Amino acid sequence: QIDPKDYTFSGLKDETVGRLPGKVAGQQFVIQDCENCSIYIFDHSATITIDDCVNCQIFLGPIKGSVFFRDCKDCKCIVACQQFRTRDCRKLEVFLCCATQPIIESSTGMKFGCFQYYYPELALQFKDAGLSIFNNTWSNIHDFTPVSGENNWGLLPENAIVQDYVPLPSSEELKAVRISTDAMRSIIPITRGRRQKSSDESCLAVFFAGDYTTANARKLIDEMTGKGFQLVQTKEVSMKAEDAHRVFQQRASEFIPLLEKGPVVALEFNGDGAVEGCRSTINDVFSGTKVFVSESKASASQDVDNFYNFADMQMGM
Repeated sequence: QIDPKDYTFSGLKDETVGRLPGKVAGQQFVIQDCENCSIYIFDHSATITIDDCVNCQIFLGPIKGSVFFRDCKDCKCIVACQQFRTRDCRKLEVFLCCATQPIIESSTGMKFGCFQYYYPELALQFKDAGLSIFNNTWSNIHDFTPVSGENNWGLLPENAIVQDYVPLPSSEELKAVRISTDAMRSIIPITRGRRQKSSDESCLAVFFAGDYTTANARKLIDEMTGKGFQLVQTKEVSMKAEDAHRVFQQRASEFIPLLEKGPVVALEFNGDGAVEGCRSTINDVFSGTKVFVSESKASASQDVDNFYNFADMQMGM
């Protein structure tokens, strides 16, 4: 028998509370009427609602469905979810991983950055919540109630440090979770999203499903960012033969047989020389792996558009 009290934080003040990995295990969770609290859910959940919280720091592990903030103000959060919504909120600062377009409504002073966090159980919790680490539209905010001449949301500074917003837990119980907020160790690849690109040259790389797809994609990200290129966006999505023709054009036939194994992982890198840098890295590091990579600067921007237009339609953006 499930006791709702085990899945609720209500009416707390000046406290540090949380749930350890394995303690929520896919249930719904409710956080309400908390003030000056540090709240950490180090597990995956079904949905989470957060109502009437003030001046709280909140970490929410992967949420299979939606997270809904209502009537909250002055909160700093780290959140991974399928759907993100706020209503009647003021001044929330959120490091976000969201599989679909985040929605704000009747909310002001909202700031967003890319989720970055690591603890050993987190990767499996993403899987259990049915979330891909590569599907993150954190900066593609839809404002349901825009006000003419005002901007209700913006992006956090690029150099924002997660721990300055949501510090590591101070309670003995929660210190047992082995957390790193080092960007290099983040479970979620850190993307630029809608930030201004530094160059007019981008490159698309697509890995096909197999045993090492995730590891290969992460390796390419590490190699490319190590060379000073920027990761703009990532996507994991299933493709059919007709999609391959649209995206890979003349080269579609060599990739179509690979699509049956499962979804592809696509990466967009940006920077002067990105195409050459990406092609040479793939030749050096992934010689035995079939990868689609843009062939020239001229075709690359079309590759990126073709892929993401297809992917956005798939995701119902």
